[in-house]
Amino acid sequence: MTLSSRGADVRVLGVVVAVLLSLLVPAVSSAAAGPTWVLKSTGTTAQFRGLSAIDGRVAWVSGSKGTVLRTVDGGTTWASVGPPDAAGLEFRDVQAFDAFNAVVLSIGNGDASRIYRTSDGGKSWTLAFRNTEEKAFYDCVAFFDRSRGLAMGDPVDGQFRVLSTSDGGRSWKLVPPSNFPPALEGEAGFAASGQCVATSGPLDAWFATGGGATARVLHSGDGGRHWKASDTPLLSLPSAGVFAVAFRTPWQGIAVGGDYARPTEPVVGMALTANRGTTWKVPPQAPVGYRSGVAWRGGSAIAVGPTGSDVSVDGGRHWRSFDTGSFDTVDCTWMRVCWASGAQGRVAVLRG
Repeated sequence: MTLSSRGADVRVLGVVVAVLLSLLVPAVSSAAAGPTWVLKSTGTTAQFRGLSAIDGRVAWVSGSKGTVLRTVDGGTTWASVGPPDAAGLEFRDVQAFDAFNAVVLSIGNGDASRIYRTSDGGKSWTLAFRNTEEKAFYDCVAFFDRSRGLAMGDPVDGQFRVLSTSDGGRSWKLVPPSNFPPALEGEAGFAASGQCVATSGPLDAWFATGGGATARVLHSGDGGRHWKASDTPLLSLPSAGVFAVAFRTPWQGIAVGGDYARPTEPVVGMALTANRGTTWKVPPQAPVGYRSGVAWRGGSAIAVGPTGSDVSVDGGRHWRSFDTGSFDTVDCTWMRVCWASGAQGRVAVLRG
């Protein structure tokens, strides 16, 4: 082979490499851009503060006007499966175990606070709990497993209200109020995202508060029977506090909140714990503004609120914004599939 023919071959090879690189660069750039939300049409304008993700195909959302929706095809279609005669209820939380079994919580004083359960995908519902205390107001629910769960309520006459179940939500009983520290004046939970109570493992549970002198997180290490309170650095006002908690392990957790009346104000709205919620510290770099929902995605974390979404890839220490759309809550499965939901019927699945 002559030197000229070798040179031609090199030029041809260079052209081929350049073409291949041009094809690869867009893909690399897209991956580097990070996660994005892919909206799924729900055909409704209800506000979905309740969300339970099962996998990439099955998810439940609950919200205003008695609305409960379920998808089994990744959000392509949604079935309205709420309890009958519930149009006047606000379903602020839903906890599903699969495509057929779920519980939903409605909020409000007195008998507006209710828990329903279905075992047939919403074709029929059983009223499992109806609140009979005029001053009681229940905010959110969470389960340790398919049998054991908790429902967190606001204090009544200075004493917290928490319900427990051991039969998958079919029946509920009140945890003795004497098992809690006294509530602070003005202290309450926020029914903003269905995430004011969280569990990790078989015994650890937490619930979040605001409105008092300090924003607090209460922890139970015995399955919800006894509780201790810890202060957080988050702002606490009638419209501010800890709105959501999420734990990757019983030791590592995130608390998010801020002031929903001033959602863009750069107030302290996030804190981390590495000791089961005993102490909380503000991360070196946190999202700006109010955040109402948070979820772990493996070692990463996603936070959402009415002014946007943020992601952390280092355990919550540093965050960056990746979306400016409004969401109230977020839920991720152990397979790292994440869903988000919010006002005006917005539901999305995370890509990337």
